[in-house]
Amino acid sequence: MQIRTLFHLAAATFGLIATANATYAAPPAGASTATSIKQQPGKYFSHVLVIMLENKDFIDVAKQPYFESLGARGRVLTQYSGLTHPSQPNYIGAIFGSLDGVNMNYDVNIPGANIVDLLEDKGITWKAYMEKYPGNCFAGSHASKKLYRRKHNPFISADTIRNDPARCAKIVNADEIDDDIQAGQLPQFSFYTPDMDNDGHDTSLKYAAKWLSGFLEPKLKSPEILGKDSLVIVTFDEDDSKLAGNLVWTGLLGRAVGAEETDTTPYNHYSLLRTIEDNWDLGTLGRDDEHAQAFRNLRTLR
Repeated sequence: MQIRTLFHLAAATFGLIATANATYAAPPAGASTATSIKQQPGKYFSHVLVIMLENKDFIDVAKQPYFESLGARGRVLTQYSGLTHPSQPNYIGAIFGSLDGVNMNYDVNIPGANIVDLLEDKGITWKAYMEKYPGNCFAGSHASKKLYRRKHNPFISADTIRNDPARCAKIVNADEIDDDIQAGQLPQFSFYTPDMDNDGHDTSLKYAAKWLSGFLEPKLKSPEILGKDSLVIVTFDEDDSKLAGNLVWTGLLGRAVGAEETDTTPYNHYSLLRTIEDNWDLGTLGRDDEHAQAFRNLRTLR
């Protein structure tokens, strides 16, 4: 299948530097682009943690008390949309910059470059933290009483990751995140997928909010987690009611944004990808990310 023209979390640095019209070519088959593990400062942040939850309408999330509290401490993107339905294409789009050929939740293996190729080419460290993931490059659909789903793990669908043992080892069980934080080894780019209960897919918004509070609040209280150079992005893959616009709640926390802010600019999951690309001057994948609107009005680190 071909894809076309797609926080130590805290006290360290994440950032975005825009590049005009730059694209990234896929590496030769089997090649690894891993470079130095030295941390690279960004324009707006030097670490980013992306947490993706499931299937809730913007209006319901916006009035849920815990998400209201997050919005009061950061910025809410009020016109942020999922890309499509069902779930998997939204995850794919967030790291490939395109949905081409992926329109269902079936297992899919995708050739071509993705966000990891861009990150490693610039020496940006990364990990994908997946709740209930059994490790060892497990490429099956279900695990741990079906609380893990491959459809919510786009990294395992990428040929350039799944077929490279060094890269595939960076898809890990989410339990590792606390160890990485304690050791001061949280990568610069972290993508966190909760399990089918904690993300709200098989439970409720109230359940997901309670999980997120328990997961995130202890980290936000630690200077090791939300430092001056970090950005936390909490979003949802798609809405639940399949309303026009597919609006989903997306909030930003960190020094790059202020408190009680709103942004009414139209964004989507390609915008999330483009923001990360611009932050580290990665170029683009030359797909829908190339023309996506990156998050506006982020405060620069320098």
